[in-house]
Amino acid sequence: MDAHDADLKKDLDATLRTRRGLGEEYESALVDSFLEKVDQRIDSAVDRRVRRQLAEQQMTAARDSRSPTPTDSFGERFGFGIVSLVLAIPLSAIGGGVAHLPGMLVAWAGIVGVNVVQAARINPALFGRRPRTGRGDAWED
Repeated sequence: MDAHDADLKKDLDATLRTRRGLGEEYESALVDSFLEKVDQRIDSAVDRRVRRQLAEQQMTAARDSRSPTPTDSFGERFGFGIVSLVLAIPLSAIGGGVAHLPGMLVAWAGIVGVNVVQAARINPALFGRRPRTGRGDAWED
């Protein structure tokens, strides 16, 4: 991560030098450009982590002949919450930039919806459902 930090520092220094040379009228464009670079770095880091986790899950599922069951581990909940918050930043910016308040509300409704589904998957009793017994009788409630 040191190489990425050095690159980001160089980009910030270049942006500040450019701002001094061009003046304040270009400040918002320069800041937006720098923030886009930061967003791209965050997105690529999150994408790498998600791909790594998916690959690990696929390898675990391939090794185990049984279907994986959801677990209520702290690491899974914490990781899902972190990923949700990291993805909420660009989604909020896009929604707010395109459709202002309604766009942000739609973006956050999606984020909340995904988190509610994850919470229901991990802990079915949270919403009054009984956990599946694994007997194959999926029609029973």
